Amino acid sequence: MANIARELRELETSELYRRLEEAQQDLINTRFALATHQATNTANVVRAKRQIARIKTLITERELEEA
Repeated sequence: MANIARELRELETSELYRRLEEAQQDLINTRFALATHQATNTANVVRAKRQIARIKTLITERELEEA
C-alpha cells in the first residue's frame, strides 16, 4: 500500500484527476458487473473505493498547500 501512495504522490495534479476519473469508472463497472452476476469478487468494490479515497486525499492536500 505504501508503494501505491508513493506512486500517486509523484504524479502531477492533472494526472491525479485523470486517475480519479478512471477509478470512479472502474467502481461503476465493478458494481454493474456484480449486479448482473458477471463478477463474484466483491473485494474489487472496496479496492476501487480506497483508491478513490487515496486520490481525493492527495488532491485535497495539494489544494490546501496552495491556499
